Amino acid sequence: MTTTGTGSQAPTLRPDAVGFLDTLVIGLAATSPAYSLAAVLGPIVALVGVHAPGVLLASFVPMLLIAGAFAALNRADPDCGTTFSWVTRALGPWAGWLGGWAIAMTGVLVLGSLAEVGVRFTLLAVGLDGWTESTPVVLALSVLLVVVMAAICVRGTELSARLQNGLIVAQTVALAVFAIVALVRGIRGTSPFGGLTPEWSWLDPFGSGGAALTGGLLLGVFAYWGWESAINLTEETRDPLSAPGRAGVWSTVVLLVTYLGVATAVVAFAGTEWLAGNADEEEAVFALLSTQALGGWDWVVLVAVATSAIASTQTTIIPASRTGLSMARRAALPRRFASISPAHRTPDVSTWWVAGIGVAWYVGVGLVSENALFDSITGLSLLIALYYALTGLACAVYFRRQLLSSVRNFLLLGVGPLTGAVMLAWLLVLSVRDLADAESSYTGQAWLGVGPPLVIGIGVMATGAGLMLWWRRRDATFWRERRSVYPG
Repeated sequence: MTTTGTGSQAPTLRPDAVGFLDTLVIGLAATSPAYSLAAVLGPIVALVGVHAPGVLLASFVPMLLIAGAFAALNRADPDCGTTFSWVTRALGPWAGWLGGWAIAMTGVLVLGSLAEVGVRFTLLAVGLDGWTESTPVVLALSVLLVVVMAAICVRGTELSARLQNGLIVAQTVALAVFAIVALVRGIRGTSPFGGLTPEWSWLDPFGSGGAALTGGLLLGVFAYWGWESAINLTEETRDPLSAPGRAGVWSTVVLLVTYLGVATAVVAFAGTEWLAGNADEEEAVFALLSTQALGGWDWVVLVAVATSAIASTQTTIIPASRTGLSMARRAALPRRFASISPAHRTPDVSTWWVAGIGVAWYVGVGLVSENALFDSITGLSLLIALYYALTGLACAVYFRRQLLSSVRNFLLLGVGPLTGAVMLAWLLVLSVRDLADAESSYTGQAWLGVGPPLVIGIGVMATGAGLMLWWRRRDATFWRERRSVYPG
């Protein structure tokens, strides 16, 4: 489906705009590997010690299973709305609408924060450390970065892909240099922290017990989140039935290799005591380590995190804008969101709405409390686990008439997606339990008797449910649309 639904002459998304490698790069960039590792590695080490690489390995399992579900569903229904379209067809309009809302809002909640990380690390890399202490400067530059990245998204998918190719190369090279130096110094014992020799036992996720593993998995899932951006470009990709799905699956595999390599190197170099002690520094951990590991070349790591966050600022817009487009052309949102630029063949209205709401959230919540902004990012885990789990369930239901036709279908279309969905549903329940604890939040104070991240996460979904009911009263076309399940 590539028409806007407003007439046969209406512009469509540009087919064949990007290829497999482009979508693979966009899937990788959307996860922001350097930033994600910097944000979660310290807290994971604080929970499980040297078994941090093992937890990242365990977190990969549900991601791979859900990536397989995305690939299978994309072959049957190559729609840029991904989860929204598939869940609607398999589970009905109510679940589909909420799944689409969850995808869109994850982009909105994290967009400004990613831009801020990109701005701060860029300033550090070029020696303008003092500017990072100025809230007005950082705020203005972060908003400007979001606007620029949204403009590039509107200007064309090809331009976006070229930019991402350059950013991923810079990020990968910088991470590789840092990881190699850190690993060698850790093994040789020349690290200022003493260093550790890597062991195969580090890959055992159960080494620190079940409770610690659970907390680590919650962080690990966040580190892998975002690879599905590759599949949101399905209508703009050459070989749309195969390439986007393969790109999504391979994105998770490449991320696994990257995460295991860098995590092992960092633990070997810094040890567990220092990492655990600085867990609350989050992405600043890499900034602190870079000077110790690389000396005067510390800008290499700063560039890695900066390019990672900048790239993700752009690619985070893609799933939300394409989901908005898909929802609008099915009348699940006002028709104006289905607008496609005649000149650039991109979803212009939905892109600017995503950027605008993302900036408003970032500025509004950030000015009230920086801790509240961090808590809103923490609340993302609820939305992420929800729409991933819905997609896994939808896959088994969508192909239910195919499951018994072969062992391959039974495993890849049924058991695998359902297992991934159950694992993520379990993590969703655990997230609710953990986020209810106000003391573990950045704000440190209870909202409505529970932790702020839980209030924000549930509040976002409740707002979505309210908007859904309001729109159904205004226009029930989407709810009257005939559904179809893949024939058996």
